[in-house]
Order: sequence, then structure tokens, then C-alpha cells
Amino acid sequence: MSGADTVGSLGSDGSYDVIVVGSGAGLVGAYAAASRGLRTLVIEKTEYVGGTTAYSGAGIWLPGNAAELRAGIEDGPDLARPYLDAIVGDDSPASVREAFLQAGPRLIDELEANPRFDRFVWQGVPDYFAGRPGSLPQGRTIFPQDIDRAELGDLEPLVRRPLWTERWGVDPGPVMVGGQALIARALLAFTETGNGTVLTNTALERLLVEDGAVVGVEAMREGEPVTYRAGRGVLLAAGGYERNGELRQRYQPGVGDEWTQGCPGNTGDALTAGIAVGAATDLLDESWYAPGLVVPRTRPVFYTSVWSGIWVNAAGQRYMNERLPYDRAGHEMLRAHRASGVSGVSHIPTHWVFDQRQIDNERAFAGLPVAPQVPGWFDVDEFIEAGVLKRAGSLEELAALIGVPEGALTESVERFNGYARNGKDEQFGRGEDPWDLMITHMAGSHTDGPNPCLGVIDKPPFYAATIVLSDLGTKGGLRTDGHARVLRTDGSVIGGLYASGNTMAPMSGRIYPGAGGPVGSSMAFSYIAALDMADGGR
Repeated sequence: MSGADTVGSLGSDGSYDVIVVGSGAGLVGAYAAASRGLRTLVIEKTEYVGGTTAYSGAGIWLPGNAAELRAGIEDGPDLARPYLDAIVGDDSPASVREAFLQAGPRLIDELEANPRFDRFVWQGVPDYFAGRPGSLPQGRTIFPQDIDRAELGDLEPLVRRPLWTERWGVDPGPVMVGGQALIARALLAFTETGNGTVLTNTALERLLVEDGAVVGVEAMREGEPVTYRAGRGVLLAAGGYERNGELRQRYQPGVGDEWTQGCPGNTGDALTAGIAVGAATDLLDESWYAPGLVVPRTRPVFYTSVWSGIWVNAAGQRYMNERLPYDRAGHEMLRAHRASGVSGVSHIPTHWVFDQRQIDNERAFAGLPVAPQVPGWFDVDEFIEAGVLKRAGSLEELAALIGVPEGALTESVERFNGYARNGKDEQFGRGEDPWDLMITHMAGSHTDGPNPCLGVIDKPPFYAATIVLSDLGTKGGLRTDGHARVLRTDGSVIGGLYASGNTMAPMSGRIYPGAGGPVGSSMAFSYIAALDMADGGR
């Protein structure tokens, strides 16, 4: 696609009730507004709708939702509240968390009433902080149903391609799955209200303010400045700033933009536009972190956790449970690396050390990353030639290849092998949490030990892959209240301005509560914003 594309009709005078900036999970808010009779405009900076949400698996973490209850899981705000209170603490306002908890079930009920969304499905992904009050080992995460591309008709080319298509050129196939399916369903529902318009290749420049309230947006469309007015309000749902190297160095020194999984359009335009009109911000130093497996010729692959092997730092030592949920693992990498200023031991990159068993297990490289639809994507010879994978006949030779002390690496492996034979990781407890066991089920496991999450590393040749600190997007943003209204630094509301998703300071603070936390939160607060605007807005 090229040029500026329009879906729906443009208002003759450029006036709407609601303007949504960004077309990821914010499309759910756009649908909620349009379905209530509000003329709603979505502007999207890139040529596709969907943002990073379209890349995702579309897990949606919304406690007490209908799909979860249909699966027989007992849950709701009263059960989830202690969990969020325990893991988030003071890193986000309790009133914002409460708004999220109350909105989630209502949102799913409303979406499922529209056949375009169909019924969501619960799949049993555990919460990420096992053992905390209110944590569910069965998990609260739900997913959209797949959808045939043909069902979208002329709208199909508008939806952002899957990540594996963009990176490897693989045909996306006739069925949309995960995030693509969620975006496709939201786009259909939105346009079918008769009140929705989508403009792609339309970039936000600044917010239009009159008498202290936001009344519209100024944007660039096909190289020309345009102005659109909003009678009820503007929702900023344009993702984070992960693709903006300057902003990352300002707010996250030492964490660059070259390893992110975020959408190319996510350069912080909505964030900076909000700051320019006096919005307060919070947690701009945070991201939804994830270990990234370095691959040839493209950005690292989001890798949820290892099936086999161990991770070691530059001293050849383990420093975490390699199966921690990805955001927790990423935070641990960053914490350890920052502490290396004292110890002098680097943790980024980390070395993933494993043996031939990992290579021989066909499922080990097929079921975990975001790119499983690319046959043979882990080509050993190609990875070795690119220098991102090392291979050696012994651990001593491998240590020399990756530049770590050979005695330390050998000791780390031998210690881990003892844990594998005994069935208990005495250092980091790998294999003791529901998440660890789920990953084992997904990828297959060793069968020669009592703990399925611990496999002996003793079958040469030995390998070391390169793990870096990647992310699914930045997560700090504009501070809001429980109605998704953007606040000034003095706590007052900026009339007509709302935020959700990664443009909004996160409901979950510095943590990631469970699979689908970012998408679920973005959907919920986009919905909350739409409800407030439907009630009168400004």
C-alpha cells in the first residue's frame, strides 16, 4: 500500500466527536465510541493499522472475563485485586487499577455481543508471579478466534502483516491469527458501525488546544498539514517510543532502540504531543522487556525462555532462572548488567549455552519465538557464519570462543548437571513454577531426569547463542486517572485528552502481571475513555 488511504467517509468540515490517534488495541475504544453513535476518526501514522498489537499473540489479561468463566475458572475483581496490589504496590494509583478491574469483564461482554468479535478463548497461561496473593496457576489470559483473510474483503490489505512476514518475507497464509485476528475483528466491527473513519499515513504533529482543553489534532497527511476537530475528546493510543533512539537515551540511558520488537511507527509522537500541552508522565524508564535471541540480518527474535541449557554472564556464571516469564527475565538482565558497574561483569549480551540435544529437538526452536511460522528459521550453519552462534567440541573450547573463563563455564555446567540429575535447581528454582512447566509442555523436554525443566548438558558439540535485552515496547507514558483522562503535573485533568496502551503510564506499574497484560490494559482503558466521551467528554 502507498499514499494516504481512507476507510469510511471524511467529515466535510473535518469535525468528529472522537479522534483516536493510533490503530492498535485503541481500535477497541474507537469501536466502543462509534457503536454508541459517536462519529469517530482513527488516524494512523503508518500505512497499516494494528501497530505492535498486530505482531503479538493477542493474549488479553482481563480478570473475571466471560471466556475465563466459561472455562470454569473462578475469578473476578475481588480475586485479582490482591494480586495486583501485591505485585504493583505504589507504582500505579489504586484507583486506576480498580478502573481496569471493573471495566475488563464488561468490555468482553460487550465485544462478544458483536458477532465480528466472536467468542474469546481461554488457554491456560499461568499468571507471571506464582505464589503471590490472588495469583492463578491456570491464568486469566484469553485470545481472539482466528479469522479468514477473505472475510475482510477490501480491508484485508490494511491490516499490518505478521512479524514473520515483515522480517522473513514468508507468506502470511489465508488465516489471520493472534494480533492480526484481533485487529481484523476490531476493524470490521468499527467500520460496520457506519460512524467510523480510518486514515492511514496520517501522522500526529500536535494537539489543538482551546481554553485549556484539547479540541482536536493537527497532522501531516500526504505531506500536507491537516486539522481535525473532536467535539468529545482525543484518545492517544499510539504506542510507546521504543523506535526513537533519542528518547530512549533520554529516558532509558544504556537501552537503545535497535533490539526492540515494537512497530516501526512507535517513535513517541503521541507522548511528546501530550507533554507539550502540559501532561504529566510516569515510569518513562520502563519497558515491557524480553530476552532477544540474536539472529542473522534482522532484529533479535522474542524468545520467551529456554528449553535446554543455561544462561551465563561474561564471567561464565548463571545468574537467574532461565525460564522466568520474559519481562521478569529482561528486568533481571538489566538489573544484573547495571550492577556490573561495580562488579565489572557484563550481562548484556548473555551467553545461552546448550548441547546437541537442543539442536536435535525439532520443537525446541519451532514453538517458542514469535516467528514459528518460518520453517527452518534456526539454521545452525547460517547462525555460525553470521557469528551469533558458536560451536565447539568441548566446554573449554566453547569458553574460549565466547571469551569467558573456561574453568567458570565448566563449573557452571557441571553444577547445573548435578541439579538436573537430582531434579532440583538449588540456585534459582527452575521448574518449580507453573510458567516453567507450561514452557516445557510447549517445547518438549529432556526425558533423562526427574525435573522436566532441567536437562543435562553433556552431549557434544556444545553451542553458545547470543541473548540481548529486547522489549515489546516502552511502557511509561502520560499519567491518567481512572477515566483514562490525562492529568497535568498538579493532578488536574486536561479536558478532552485521554490516553491508553503504551502512550499511558501503565496500570501495572513496573511489572507484567500475566500474558496479555499490555493488550488487555490497552483495550480496557481505550474502552474506559470511549465510555467517558460517550457520557459527555470534556
